[in-house]
Formats: sequence, C-alpha cells, structure tokens
Amino acid sequence: MRLIVARCEVSYSGRVSAVLPEAVRLLILKGDGSVLVHDDAGGYKPLNWMTAPTFLADEGDRLVVTKPKSDDALEIRLLEVLSDVEHDMGESAALQKDGVERDLQEALAAAPESLGEPLTLVRREWQTEIGPVDLMCRDSDGEWVAVEVKRVGTIEAVEQLTRYLDFIRRDPAKAGCRGILVAQRLKPQAVALADSRALRCITVDLDVLRGEREPELTLFAA
Repeated sequence: MRLIVARCEVSYSGRVSAVLPEAVRLLILKGDGSVLVHDDAGGYKPLNWMTAPTFLADEGDRLVVTKPKSDDALEIRLLEVLSDVEHDMGESAALQKDGVERDLQEALAAAPESLGEPLTLVRREWQTEIGPVDLMCRDSDGEWVAVEVKRVGTIEAVEQLTRYLDFIRRDPAKAGCRGILVAQRLKPQAVALADSRALRCITVDLDVLRGEREPELTLFAA
C-alpha cells in the first residue's frame, strides 16, 4: 500500500465530472488497484475514489487512474509532496463474520424459503465492487433479492445493504433488485430507516432454523 500526503488538485471524468481544488490531501493507493482521496474531514468517506481493477500511470507530478473498458479517469496533479511511503501489508486477512452471523448465513442458504417467501438461492457471498452480499436470491417471479445477514440489525447494516443495492441496480438486468435485512435482533431505528427505503426486515432464530427448537406459537384470543 502506498500512502501519499500532498498538496494536489484532483479531477474526475466519466459518467459525471468533478474537480477538487488545490489542498493538502491523503492519497491511498492500495495493492488491489483501488485509489482513494481523503482530506482531514468528512469522516471515513473519501472525497473521490476509483475501485479496482484500475490502471495507474505515475508521471512524477501527475497520477492518472483509469479503469479497463471504461471512460472513467481520475487525474491527480501533485503540486507539493509532503510524504510518500509504501508499506507491505502482507497477505489479506479479510474481515470474518462472527460465528453467529456465519451460522445464520449457512442456515438461511440451506433454507431461503424460511424468510417467508419462496426464494431460491443463487449464490452465497455475491461479489460487488464494495464487498460481498451475503445471499443473492431470486423470488417466484424471477426477480433478484439481496439478503444481508447480521447478528444485530443496526442503522449501519441498513446503510450497508443500501450501498450494495445501489451497485447491483446499476446492471439493467437487476434494476428491480429488492433488499432484505435479516438479524436475530433488530434495532427500532434500523427498522424505521429500512421501511423508509422499502427494505424488508426479518428476525430469525438460529435454533429454529437448525430444527433444534420448534418456533414459538402465538395464541390470539377471540
């Protein structure tokens, strides 16, 4: 990974155009080809970025990042380099789901219809440019359904599923993809946000999914 702190100007061209005026910024050039432009505000989100795969042309005072089979281009003019270091990060150790999430995902992959509709699993860990969707399914009408599995459903989980759907729906064939957030426990704020975005929220019990315990029956008095 290469980290550059520099006074620079950044311009992006492609589907839209954007320009960042001269300022000191942190440039992250990752080994997988991703390039991110950060400043010292705005939280974790980069000001601009280019996801892998990319081509990088280093012209000394200018970095040009392009994507194969695309007109997207990120041009970074280096006006003053304050720091330029590289680090060997070793082999990637991707973030692993905790045991409960992993077990929930496996159980739901084996029985996607337990989510209350006749779903058919297409693939586990469906890759997008920003990470894998836990379960990619199709419903009885053949429409795509993205399922994100969490131990606890939070606002962050809703935001994550929303980002996945934004990428998936860029494919015209999956423009109608729906989203389902599944968790053992759902935070009320997460449910409210999901409802506002037309996302389903479902609570599940791992022991019931495994057949180790019968579902609780609710009695309704007349």
